Amino acid sequence: MARAIDLDICHAAVQPVPKPNPATLLGGGQLEACAALIDAHEVKLVIIDTNLTPVQQRNLEKRLQVKILDRTGLILEIFGARAATSEGRLQVELANLTYQKSRLVRSWTHLERQRGGTGFVGGPGETQIEADRRMIQTRITRVKKKLESVVRTRSLHRKAREQAPWPVVALVGYTNAGKSTLFNRLTNSEVMAKDMLFATLDPTLRAIKLPGGQKIMLSDTVGFVSELPTMLVAAFRATLEEVLSADVIVHVRDSAHADSEAQRKDVIDVLHELGVSEDTQFIELMNKSDAMDEAMTAAALERMKRADVPTVLASALEGYGTEALLQTISDIFEAKAARFRLSIKSEQGDVMGYLHSHGQVLAHNTTDDGKQYVDVLLSYASKGRFEKKFNNKLKLIKT
Repeated sequence: MARAIDLDICHAAVQPVPKPNPATLLGGGQLEACAALIDAHEVKLVIIDTNLTPVQQRNLEKRLQVKILDRTGLILEIFGARAATSEGRLQVELANLTYQKSRLVRSWTHLERQRGGTGFVGGPGETQIEADRRMIQTRITRVKKKLESVVRTRSLHRKAREQAPWPVVALVGYTNAGKSTLFNRLTNSEVMAKDMLFATLDPTLRAIKLPGGQKIMLSDTVGFVSELPTMLVAAFRATLEEVLSADVIVHVRDSAHADSEAQRKDVIDVLHELGVSEDTQFIELMNKSDAMDEAMTAAALERMKRADVPTVLASALEGYGTEALLQTISDIFEAKAARFRLSIKSEQGDVMGYLHSHGQVLAHNTTDDGKQYVDVLLSYASKGRFEKKFNNKLKLIKT
């Protein structure tokens, strides 16, 4: 994660902490060793891969005389560097403000000064820490109001899509699993896809056509990470609502990664925390097969045999397996559909347009007396929208 924001790593080590020190996390000997490394490498920043308390962060900075970042702080720095849209920047700012507010628990001595006050704001003897906390809370409130507007706008767009009404397929997965590369491959788009963490923070949607002819909306989403701070999950809820409303979720996995199984569990945990329905249809895409050796490939194929959800082995980079993925998605929607028949007039081009856009036209015949009949495969949701739009009842064909 440190390399994700172009930091020059001088030294990295796993440090066992059998009994965490409430004041500094690390013990005295560990701190001395750390101080020696800082002096030897002229280090300006120390990153600790855990979440520190405000007191621990303050004490470590005083003891080591360098800036300290914990896991949450580092993730926020990465998010801040990646946010490209106004919505993404608002989400990052909200998470950052929430994080800063928690750091104002006697974190720095200058915040313990008292200042006078007039009127009802703060009152006499208000401490600087209380004033700073109040200012942060005011800014949090403003950012939340702006994000609420974003949520309303996104909700309107979602309702428009429901009327439109192609089903939504969302790509989710651990950060850097290859979601954006897969998205670009399937949609012929140019969404930023790089070998780095959190390359995608803002949701992107594109319409694509499945092998059976049905159109769907494909959504690329922010990547997940282990121990994702609660404040980040809350801040990015507006973005992740695309996942909550998805008809099918494609879990893109970096199957060549040594911790692939642990990453899978982290993603599932975050989805449960978001409130994704247990009824949602999942597909597991074992991505990056091009980077797998024979043992990894054999293990992936064995897992596919035992999987309780449809599983596809693929390489988004090379294009292998993408056709199988699209066919799997198509099979899922066809399983939820039925074959219907209706009679139409030759001038009803809008009806045929709807049927081709929202289903799969299986037959289109004209009888000797000039009547036209269409057999079409439609989901029951699309059937209901059709009947509402055209006031034309479809007859179910017995098969």
